[in-house]
Amino acid sequence: MPYTYDDQNIFAKILRGEIPNQTVAETDHTLAFADIAPAAPVHVLVIPKGRYVTYDDFHTNASDAEIVDFHRLAARICADKGIAPDGGDGFRAITNAGNHGVQEVPHFHLHLIGGRPLGRMLAKAEG
Repeated sequence: MPYTYDDQNIFAKILRGEIPNQTVAETDHTLAFADIAPAAPVHVLVIPKGRYVTYDDFHTNASDAEIVDFHRLAARICADKGIAPDGGDGFRAITNAGNHGVQEVPHFHLHLIGGRPLGRMLAKAEG
């Protein structure tokens, strides 16, 4: 079943310039901006400019140029923000998909979070 993209989601509106953002970096295929409710001192959202709903949708349907651009920009942001392990103390990269993944915005996005100890991502399963 194909993914249905909602042109009225907040990231689509940001990409169209209808909602302002604090841009961190931008390329032909990718936009990165500060999260409006940061979970840590560094919290950047990286989004493709194309109409992709989830991680798997993006990696199945995006062009090679879009995929490479997205990941290279994310890596550059980690280095620029001082959270990459070779110059900082590390980071977490999170993407949520669907209901069980608690995806809030139906536009593929990657959270880059760092600048403090983040603790466990999930509690260990019992049993």
